[in-house]
Formats: sequence, C-alpha cells, structure tokens
Amino acid sequence: MNDIFKKGLSLLLKRQTNILSAAFVIMATVIFSQVLGLVRQRLLVAIFGASNTLGIYLASSRLPDSLFQIIIAGALSSAFIPVFSNYLVKNREKEGQIFASTLLSLSLVVFFIVGVVLFVFANFFSYVIAPGFTEHEIMLMANLMRIIILGELLFIIGSFLSAILQSYNHFFIPGIAAATYNLGIIIGILLLSGSTGIFSAAWGVVIGAFIFVLIQLPFLKKIGFYFHPADFFHTEGIKEVFHLMWPRTISIAIFQIGILITVTLVSFLEDPGRNYVIFDYAQTLAFAPVVLFGQTIAQAAFPVLSRQRENLVLFKETFLTSFYEMMYLILPISVLFLVLRIPIVRLIYGASLFDWPATVETGRTLGIFSISLFAQALIYLVSRAYYALHDTKTPLIVGTISTVMMLILSALSIVIYRSGLHQGVIPYGFFNGFWRGEFIVDFGTGGIAAAYTITSIFQFVILFVILGKKTNGFNISALFSPLLKIFVATLFTAFTLYVPIKLLDRLVFDTTKTINLLILTGISSFAGLSLYIFLTWLFNVKEAKTFLLMFKKLGNWREILGKTEETIDPAHFKPS
Repeated sequence: MNDIFKKGLSLLLKRQTNILSAAFVIMATVIFSQVLGLVRQRLLVAIFGASNTLGIYLASSRLPDSLFQIIIAGALSSAFIPVFSNYLVKNREKEGQIFASTLLSLSLVVFFIVGVVLFVFANFFSYVIAPGFTEHEIMLMANLMRIIILGELLFIIGSFLSAILQSYNHFFIPGIAAATYNLGIIIGILLLSGSTGIFSAAWGVVIGAFIFVLIQLPFLKKIGFYFHPADFFHTEGIKEVFHLMWPRTISIAIFQIGILITVTLVSFLEDPGRNYVIFDYAQTLAFAPVVLFGQTIAQAAFPVLSRQRENLVLFKETFLTSFYEMMYLILPISVLFLVLRIPIVRLIYGASLFDWPATVETGRTLGIFSISLFAQALIYLVSRAYYALHDTKTPLIVGTISTVMMLILSALSIVIYRSGLHQGVIPYGFFNGFWRGEFIVDFGTGGIAAAYTITSIFQFVILFVILGKKTNGFNISALFSPLLKIFVATLFTAFTLYVPIKLLDRLVFDTTKTINLLILTGISSFAGLSLYIFLTWLFNVKEAKTFLLMFKKLGNWREILGKTEETIDPAHFKPS
C-alpha cells in the first residue's frame, strides 16, 4: 500500500504529458474541491440556517467575484496560457517570465483601482444589486463585500500562479491549491463564527485565498519560474493577450451581469435572503456534475479538436465521441437528481437550522435545474468546438441572446409571483395535487431556475445546429441512434429509482433518521444506476463498454494514463 501511494503521488506531482492523465488529475482535484465546497455549504447552514443573514453573505460575494471573472478569468482562460506557452516553446523562457510578471502587475493595478471604488461605494453597489433588501441588510452586505474584496485580490495572484504551473503541464498542485480555497472558508467559519458571526465566512475567503497562493509558491520555484520587475514597455505578449481575450471577456461579462441581475430579482421575493440561500444551494448541487463531466471532458477534447480543424471528418468524429461520453455520464445523474432531489438535499444540507420547508423548496429548485444538466454540460463542449474552429463570435452572440432571454423569463416569473396571478392563470391546484407539492414552485426561485433551464436548452440547441452547418452537417440517423438507446436506459433508470424510494420509505424505513435515509437513498441509487449500466451494455452502447473496460483495467491505471500523447491545454476555473 505504501508503494502504491508513493507511485500514485509521483504520478500526480509530475509533469502531465497527455490528455488522459491530465484529465484524470483535473477531475480528481475537481471532485476534491466540490466535496470541500459541499462541506462549506453544510457548515454554513448548520450554523446560520437558511436565513436572510446567510443569503446576504452569499449575495455579497457576487459582485467581487464577477469583477474577478471579468477582469482576470477571461485573460487566463483564453489568452494567457497560449501566449505564455508560446514563449516556452520558442525557448524564450526569461522573456515569458517578464511577460507573466508584467501582466500580473497590470492585473493587480486594474483590480486594485476597481476594488478601491467598490470598497468606498460598497453601500451604493449593494443597493443597486439588491434593492429589495432592507437598509440594515444593505449595510451588512456592504461590510461583507469589503472584506471579500481583499480575498479576491489575493486570489488574482493565486490564479496567475496556477496558470503558470498549468503552462508547464503541472495540474495537480493548482487543482489542490484551488480546492484549499474552500478549506480556508471552512477554517474561518470554525475558528471565528463564535466571535464574528457571518463575518467569519468573509474572513474565511481571505484565509482561503492566502492558502491558495502559499501552497503554489514552492512549486513555482521548483520549475524555475521567478518574478521580474514589471516592464510596461514589454507590450508584445500583452497586446496579444488583449487581442485574444476580448471575445471571451465580453462573454463572461454578459454571463456575470446575468448572475448579478438574478440577485436583484431574488431580492424582490419575500424573505429574499432565505430565498437566495435556497436558489444558490440548489444551483451549487445541480452544477457539480456539470463541472465534473462537462468541463473536464470539454477541456480534454479542446486541443485535439483544435488540431483537427482542417479535417472536418476527424473533427466531427472527436466531437461526437466526447458528446456521447458526456451524455452517457450526465443523463443518469440528471434523473438521480430529479427523482431523489429531496433525499439528496436532506443528506447533504440537512441540519437542525436548515428546516424541512427549506429542504423541500431547495429540492424543488434542484429538480428544475436537473432537467437541463445535459445542456449545461454540452455547452462547454460545443463552445470549445467553436473556439477550435477559431470562431469566438457565434458563442458570444448566442450566449448573449440566451442571457437576455433568461433575464426576461426570470423577471416575468417574479412579476407573476408578486402579483399572485400564478394561482389563477394556470391550473396550479391540479399540478400541485398531481406532484403532491414536491415539484411545482410558486414562480419564485423555481421560476428563475425554470428560466435557466429553458434558456440553457435553447442555447445548446442553437449552437449545435449552427455547428452542424459549419461542419457540413451531422448524420442525423447515426447521431440519434446511440442517444435513443441512452435515453431509453435513462427512462427505465428513473422508474427504478422512483419505485424503491417510495416503497421503502412507506413500508420499511423511518426516514426521519439520517442513517435510514442514507441506506434508502443508497439502495435506490444502486438499483437505478446498476440497471442503467446493464441496459446500456445490453443495448450495445459503445460508451458503456468503454467505461466498463476502463474499470476492469484499473489495476493497470498507471499504464493506461501514460498511453496517449495528446496534450491538454486547460483553462483556469475558480472553485465553486
């Protein structure tokens, strides 16, 4: 066991040279980060409950995070790594280090100026974002925001360190370091909540960002990277970064504006802080598999698609292979979330202060989000396909239309909610009785989740159709044959999940006890997912055989991870 551990650790710490090994490392660190993220969320509701106070904290982090995403993430995800890697390939490492140091300095200066403005006028910006909050809640939100800004400033440094390490094909340390961001928040809550209350979470952001930076510094020295004084006359790489990043930055800006307006809309609901907790917690759960499968598979496919852009036959073959793999993994998770939404919420977030009504409402919202998980995941892949074809405008235009559409539908749901028209306009009583009150939501957080769901599916379909036209079309019959098999297997899985959970809940287990609920959910999940694997194998679904073969060969995992030579070019993502 000691030998296995040492060999496994050496594999993770060494320079990754192929897609499969890099994707494996990225996925492992993403899982670790998401587990810590769920622990953080559970700890927050255990101490503060589904309260307005917790909702105000969650809302206070949105504007600083949006500024980080707009100013920094666009450059790192689409421009810095390619430009810096180009310096390394041409043996101009010292010039590359000067370029990286200059870009970091420039980013810190820009964010510092914006951060000072945000710090001074935090009350004003808080009111603009959440006008439905009371004056006391606005003041609390502003004070929390001021602390979080400090954490974001540190996070910029950590993000650049991660991008540099990734450029040298080191993925494990940046991934683990990013996961410790959540660990820092957990430490802050545990140590400071008794004395500072909700401010402990904000100080936790600062602690997490500091740890994020600290962990990576020794490894930066190990690869031979040194910071140099900023040279603002060194414009060659800087100009190239700005040229490459602007479409991605605009896309991020539009998306982040949509997130901020969502906070504004939720603030007009009754108990806005509590409703925002419900919305945020449901969204966090729903998007975990999207990030795990959608982001990692899309990242792994991106460099291969880029190299095959001149050969559209191979391009489409690679795209569809990733497409089917993603659908094979995401659809059973979608029905799992849809059918077991309330038990899952109770198990993950269930605490004495996270009461039953909050559990039910979060479960309802999670159920609505789960319908579009496939679209959310596939948007990652389709967007990368466009980027590989050097088309950044189409995803930008379609994404903008989708965001505007989502905001209009969300605003409409809030208007209907506040007016009370939903109880008279639609046969609500019929649907509520049919679903026994477990799924339909009164156009509050559920209405906004429905807007996300509708527009996500719309965005994916439009992008996919246009991509087909750009690549001389997809063979429709060949395309939908595997999908039909996966869909049928998923449908049977849903029934297999539903029947045990209902029968055992009523006849066998007392689900007021956590251990019984855990056993019940485990039995139902095992039955459903086992049937899914069996049916897809029986239907001769290629992806089922591929993953089963990989599972059988886990004993030779080091050999498997070293076979392919396709190199991954990862983007940097802030941990959820």
